[in-house]
Amino acid sequence: MSELVTGEAVALELRPAKLPSRALAMLLDLVAIGLVYTVVTIVVVMSTASLDEAAQAALAVAAFILVLVGAPIAVETLSHGRSLGKMACGLRVVRDDGGPIRFRHALVRGAVGVVEILMTFGVVACIASLVSARGRRLGDVVAGTLVVRERVPAGRTGFVPPPPPWLSGRFAELDLSAVPDGLWLAVRQYLTRMGQLDPQVGWAMAEQLASEVAACTGTPAPQGVPSAAYLAAVVQERQVREARRASGARAPQSPAVAPHPSAGVPSPSAAGAGVPVPVVEVAPSDPAGERRSSGGFAPPA
Repeated sequence: MSELVTGEAVALELRPAKLPSRALAMLLDLVAIGLVYTVVTIVVVMSTASLDEAAQAALAVAAFILVLVGAPIAVETLSHGRSLGKMACGLRVVRDDGGPIRFRHALVRGAVGVVEILMTFGVVACIASLVSARGRRLGDVVAGTLVVRERVPAGRTGFVPPPPPWLSGRFAELDLSAVPDGLWLAVRQYLTRMGQLDPQVGWAMAEQLASEVAACTGTPAPQGVPSAAYLAAVVQERQVREARRASGARAPQSPAVAPHPSAGVPSPSAAGAGVPVPVVEVAPSDPAGERRSSGGFAPPA
């Protein structure tokens, strides 16, 4: 993964494309461009048979530049960095800040690509991609672009084991604001993979992570609590707080509705202040026992 920082100071984690996938995409692009160039050359030769040699040579050079140089630039500009080969391999050209490329980026990549790909049969591009840490060729370095993978294999999400029941809710008052995100990620990775570790190695990692979490929170781990169980309980408490924060922390309270004066229903403040309450009586002639107030109001059945 490669971390890029956008203009808004947002860190993006992208997966740069390596040499094998880029070489396959370039090979597919060259095959497609070669077929188009062959068809265009045949059409130009047949249509300019009556012209002199100078005109035919000029048209041949123009067809070469338009098809082998102009077409890839136009395709990358219109598709925002996705040529035919890159779409087949799940790649895309982006700027250094992670944004889509524009015409000037595609123009610089295409102009430099004539030298490092077409004239040297891709040798210079392969060497530059092998030397670069992010697999960039010279055209990417000059244009300020990067080829990244769009289709990343979806890995299985690790299941964080829950803590023992007697530890649930025990750290509700713990201050977790000082724990950095990197430490949370390390704890989560340990909990999801602790079953695959050697027991001694796993125990040492749990002790170290628990001591780091305790140092950030300012509260030591309880005595007699295993380090792995302590980490699981702390992670669960953080998840509970995040869920509570996402749901608004508490349900909105319904506003109190003042009763209508004719309903004869007292408010709590009026009852506490000694205001007389209308008497509710049951009419003896009513077999259903409907309540009727002294004012003649009967609740709906």
